[in-house]
Amino acid sequence: MMTSPRSTADSFSAHYGHTPDGVWRGPGRVNLIGEHTDYNDGFVFPFAIDRSTAVAVGSRDDRTVRMTTDFADAAATVSLDDLDVEQLADGTLSGWSAYPFGVIWAMRHFGADLCQVSGFDAHIASDVPAGAGLSSSAALMCAVAVALNDEWQLGFDTQTLARIGQLAENKAVGAPTGIMDESASLFGQRDHGVFLDCRSLDSEVIELGFEQYGLDVLVMNTRVDHAHATGGYAERRASCEKGARLMGVKSLRDLDVDDLERAKRELDDETFRRVRHIVTENQRVLDTVRTLRTEGPAAIGDLLNASHVSMRDDFEISVAELDLAVETAQACGAIGARMTGGGFGGAAIALVAHDRVGETADAVMQAFADAGYRAPECFTVHPDDGAGRAL
Repeated sequence: MMTSPRSTADSFSAHYGHTPDGVWRGPGRVNLIGEHTDYNDGFVFPFAIDRSTAVAVGSRDDRTVRMTTDFADAAATVSLDDLDVEQLADGTLSGWSAYPFGVIWAMRHFGADLCQVSGFDAHIASDVPAGAGLSSSAALMCAVAVALNDEWQLGFDTQTLARIGQLAENKAVGAPTGIMDESASLFGQRDHGVFLDCRSLDSEVIELGFEQYGLDVLVMNTRVDHAHATGGYAERRASCEKGARLMGVKSLRDLDVDDLERAKRELDDETFRRVRHIVTENQRVLDTVRTLRTEGPAAIGDLLNASHVSMRDDFEISVAELDLAVETAQACGAIGARMTGGGFGGAAIALVAHDRVGETADAVMQAFADAGYRAPECFTVHPDDGAGRAL
């Protein structure tokens, strides 16, 4: 069910008995290309999508923050005094509420004076599927961030809001993510991607041309759940840091494809393959942006396909369901296809001609049934505007 600002406001009123001050939205994102390069100071190229998290906010006259949501029965409550601390006490934040409460805590670290603001009630609704690699977490945090930036008149610029979201996810939630997801959700524009340098945090919106060329992005959610805060994601990050250290550079951003021959000699096989993915993926991001500018979106398919192979074989973050979705879409004539997001489950994407979307989705559904896998969820997304006030 698609979430609307009006329905979110109505749900707020049903929970709290009065109308909200406003409704703000934060979109999810698809990463077109550039996976696991963000925390390596590299390049990424995501776009905001037309699925979002909405938050309705109404001020209170005390220090209490109370949040309700469509996806949990119980309200989450915290005092601003508990968040106005340098370090969060163990157990202060847990579950879904760690994301919005973590944003408030992170705002203090960027200069917000929590002693000078009042509490608020909020209701959250979302149509970004959780666990699909579409960054439902960043959608939630960016919606809350832009809402409080307005409600509390904090004056943070968009780049600072992205850094606030990243700090919240890293420290309050405990997920070692880079800044890509928040940047995509905040900087997005319709039919444009966000080309982001994760070292300098410089960003540029690049026209995708999907509308002009009649192309859709088909999301194939495998419904294999993943959790970035555990296991494989942290291991891959540690492996990248090891590779950079052994290669004598600050981060893998400082290597290019000409360094791979030396890396193969000096690193163990697993670390080398992790390094090779990051180095070649950075180059693929640059090549994708260049190709869009010079040839258009129909010419980027080989780069998308190569990205998936690299994630499957070198970074080893794909799963059988993701591989099947990608291979089936390619066999149906997709321009290109790849898994997207952190990996170990979640979604793959395919760039498909508009009139082939239904056929491709049906083929993926049938392939999963034939393999005995749980039925995937297939839907299209479109590059959309970034986070902001919706009502």
